[in-house]
Amino acid sequence: MQSFRMLGIGLACAVLAACEEKAEVAPPPQQVRVVSAADAQHQPGAEITGEVKARVQTELSFRVSGRVLERKVDVGSHVHAGDVLARLNDTEQQADVSVARAALESAQAVLAQKTLAFNRASSLLQSQAVPRAIFDDAQKELLSAQASLEAAEAALATAKDALSYTELKAAADGIITARSIEAGQVVSAAQPAFTIAHDGPRDAVFDVFEAFFLDGRPLNDVLVAPVSDPTRDVHTNIREVSPVIDAKAGTIRIKVGLQESTSWPLGTPVVAKLRTAPRDGIVLPYTAIASADGEPAVWLVNTQNHTVSLRKISVGRYRQSDFIVTRGVAPQDLVVTEGGKFLKEGQAVAWEGK
Repeated sequence: MQSFRMLGIGLACAVLAACEEKAEVAPPPQQVRVVSAADAQHQPGAEITGEVKARVQTELSFRVSGRVLERKVDVGSHVHAGDVLARLNDTEQQADVSVARAALESAQAVLAQKTLAFNRASSLLQSQAVPRAIFDDAQKELLSAQASLEAAEAALATAKDALSYTELKAAADGIITARSIEAGQVVSAAQPAFTIAHDGPRDAVFDVFEAFFLDGRPLNDVLVAPVSDPTRDVHTNIREVSPVIDAKAGTIRIKVGLQESTSWPLGTPVVAKLRTAPRDGIVLPYTAIASADGEPAVWLVNTQNHTVSLRKISVGRYRQSDFIVTRGVAPQDLVVTEGGKFLKEGQAVAWEGK
């Protein structure tokens, strides 16, 4: 009797083990949500902040050295062409003008004397009262006096120019945007003193990160608006793209021309919406992305055997709510967007979605 009981218990255990093995072999399909991959165009873009600058800016400096006697303007001052911005101590230049003027007067007196001597020698030569050599000497001394007079006149003009250089004048109408001198300071010739932003056309200037240009040069049409009031946006065109990269910042400078009717003050912070040419790709939501050996991948559903497989992909661009696939997914592929965290290669799934 006891042997029959043991046989019954063994049979019951075998049945239970068979049930468990059957459950492990055929688990229920994993429920997932999918999306059908479809071709789509995407247009890479970026919003970059910059500022309004004058199209023409000039650095002004003295053309002679000296001590700054007076500074008449400051940053933000609006000046007109010819306005005196600063003065140097001109004692030395005044002395040079006085010396040059005295030398000119001396040369004029010598020329007058040599002219009289030449005229007298010419009259005596005509009456044959003096030999030809005396006339030739008088003529030579007259020519030398004339040359000395011309040199003295040039020296006086140079001295006057040097005196005028002690006054720094505005080259055009505009606004002073930078100042690097102060009264009492000793400056050298060509040392920057002021920067003037010329009145007239304005540019919106942006330093764009280098990676943006991997998608190609941005389109000429740009939407620009003040940071303080984005509703005042204007459409304008790119006027200049720097041919070199800033080695320190890794940026490329872009200048966008503003219309004359755009009355934004210099230095106004602005934001530009830059775009490149449209490109083909497949757009997928962020929930679809997975990882395969540290590289981006997605789960694809095989509609014939109702299983999933992990496929590595190439991502062209990550965006705020989705990403662009350029390789690895074909149109009409079913991509898992939800429920993919615990999937395994070849696992059976049941899906819903489009």
